[in-house]
Amino acid sequence: MTANLKSYYSLQHAVVTGGASGIGEAIAEQLAEAGIRVTLMGRDQEKLLAAASRFKAAIRQVDISKPEDVNRGFATAVQVNGPVTILVNNAGAAETSTFARMDDELWNRMLAVNLTGTYLCTKAVVDSMSEAGFGRIINIASTASLKGYAYVSAYCAAKHGVLGLTRSLALELARKGVTVNAICPGYTDTELVSRSVDTIVERTGMDREQALAELVSSNPQGRLIKPEEIAETVLWLCSPNSASITGQAIAIAGGEV
Repeated sequence: MTANLKSYYSLQHAVVTGGASGIGEAIAEQLAEAGIRVTLMGRDQEKLLAAASRFKAAIRQVDISKPEDVNRGFATAVQVNGPVTILVNNAGAAETSTFARMDDELWNRMLAVNLTGTYLCTKAVVDSMSEAGFGRIINIASTASLKGYAYVSAYCAAKHGVLGLTRSLALELARKGVTVNAICPGYTDTELVSRSVDTIVERTGMDREQALAELVSSNPQGRLIKPEEIAETVLWLCSPNSASITGQAIAIAGGEV
C-alpha cells in the first residue's frame, strides 16, 4: 500500500452494520486492516465485543429497525470517530415461508430489517456526506435483489427495494462526491447459510451434505462464496480510484446472475 493510500484510508470512518459476524465482520476487519477507523453496529453486545477484540473497532449496540436507536448510535459514533465517510449497510435477516402461509409479522420483520434499516442508516449520514463532498455508501443486497427465490418472497421484496434505493440515491448524489453501490452475494459461507441448511434438513429430511449441495447447486462454480471475497470488493469501492463506480449492482455469485 502506498503512503498516499495509507493517508487516504486514515482519514476515513466506516460504520458497518451487522458487523459482529459473518460478512459484516469480514468487511469490518478488512477495512480496519487498511487503516480505516471502524464502528461496528449490531444488536448482540457480546458478539460486538468479541469482534472488537479481534481487530480494532468501536462498537455500538443498535437495532437498525428503530429510528431512535439509529440516531443515537450514529451520533455517538461521530463523537468517537468523527464524521462517517463510509457506510456499509450489511445488517439483514432472512426467514422462509410459502407466500400463502406467510403472516404479516414475518413480512414486516423482513422489510424492517432489510429495507427500512438501510433507509434509516443512510438517512443518518447522507446530509453530512453531501456537505463534505465525499462519501461511500455500500449496500449488501444479495442475489435476491436481482432474481426471485421461492419461499423467501418477503426477503426478496426487501432486497429488491434496497437495489431500487441504491440506484435512485446514486443519481441524486452523483454530483455531490458520494457514491452508492450494492454488492449482491450469492449463498455465502456464514452462520446465516448454516441456519438455512438446518431448515432444509428439518423440513425435507435431507442430511446436511445433501442440503448444502442443494444451495450450492445455484452457483455455477459449485461452491459457497467466501466472506473475504465480499470484503475485498467493499474495500475496492471505498478506494479513491472507485469514484466513478456508482449505482451498480455487483454480483459476487460465481456466475449465478
